[in-house]
Amino acid sequence: MKTSTFLLILFCFILVSPKDVFAENPPLDKFSTSLSSQNVPVDFDLSISGKDYNFSRADILSMIEETSRLDTKMDYQTEIENPDFCVYKKSLSCRLLFPYDSFAHIKKTSLRNLNEKKLKIFLQDLAQKTDLAPVNAKLQMEDGKVAVFSLNSPGVQLDIEKSEKILIDYIFQGSFTSTPLILPFKEIQPEVTPDSVNELGITSLLGEGSSDFHGSPKNRIFNIQVATQKFNGLLIKPGENFSFVTNLGEVDGEHGYLPELVIKNDKTEPEFGGGICQVSTTAFRAAINSGLEITARRNHAYPVSYYNPQGMDATVYVPKPDLSFINNTPGYILMETKIEGTKLIFDFYGTTDGRKVNVIGPKILERGSDGSMKTTFTQEVYDQNGTLIRQDVFNSNYASPSKYPHPGAEPVFSQKPSDWSKKEWDNYKIAHGM
Repeated sequence: MKTSTFLLILFCFILVSPKDVFAENPPLDKFSTSLSSQNVPVDFDLSISGKDYNFSRADILSMIEETSRLDTKMDYQTEIENPDFCVYKKSLSCRLLFPYDSFAHIKKTSLRNLNEKKLKIFLQDLAQKTDLAPVNAKLQMEDGKVAVFSLNSPGVQLDIEKSEKILIDYIFQGSFTSTPLILPFKEIQPEVTPDSVNELGITSLLGEGSSDFHGSPKNRIFNIQVATQKFNGLLIKPGENFSFVTNLGEVDGEHGYLPELVIKNDKTEPEFGGGICQVSTTAFRAAINSGLEITARRNHAYPVSYYNPQGMDATVYVPKPDLSFINNTPGYILMETKIEGTKLIFDFYGTTDGRKVNVIGPKILERGSDGSMKTTFTQEVYDQNGTLIRQDVFNSNYASPSKYPHPGAEPVFSQKPSDWSKKEWDNYKIAHGM
């Protein structure tokens, strides 16, 4: 062996200790020796903003991972059957650098560590159940002035980072109590409070939309009333892309809706919330008349008499299609809704910038004998100087109602189908009391 090679090996032997052979093993952390299945707590509660949520022993155990490592302890006699560690390493340097006598003192240590990534996921899931959005004060117009009719309330947001540290400390400190463990949260203040009403700049009626639901069955009327209240007193921030579906929320029996006819799956069938499109249609008309920019709107599959004049309707269904529009005015917009007899009205109040709105139409472009129809209308918006700043055209294409039959009933034609004889049409009118 050359002298230089020997000196290099000797130099490495001096610098590397037997423990360094195991450097690839994970280091012991401060929790490893104290955490075991025996001292994991039973189910206990987490308290967030005065409400309790269960944190089960099974949840905790699912986050615990067991690993092992090898250490040399010269005062310990190994129990490993084949302690020749270098057999597994398959490395010449292991033989050169690790004294054979040390193999008799290798100790295997089992480690139980908490997977912090799993704990964070648990807390993120918990936050989805516990977090509450702040609620703005709801407003209404009284004698030309804004007044508060529903007070605001702060929101709640779980502090995940601090909660993670508290839970780790609690689990490993080993003394558990029946008292719920309090987790920290942030209180999110609403943007609109009674004190901020005068700062919103809501002084003018920007536009109004209306529709008539005359002839609606009682369940449809009930659903219209429930959905209308969701939007009464609602505020739209400047620049906000307002989503009707998002603000409407869940539509089912638990949220106060009754079954009524909706257009779905190539037929007209009863479902919770039938009639909500009366509300979205009316809001759409108010947005048009206020000069707002429409970013999403779809007409109904076929012409519906509740939405006359045809061509200015907006169908919605959770989660899509949606009705959305941008508040492109200088200030907040306040929605005020009311029902007068069978007439539904949306008023949009806000800060005027002098714009003028001209709505051309709606016009019927085509009308089929089967009830199908094509319509169009145009929204023109002029600034305070009379300059046209936006022109949007809304075309609607309605299929025949016969393609979406009602349950137990055939659609009623208002005009004679082209392939019917006069006698067939006369008999049809007599049968339907026309």
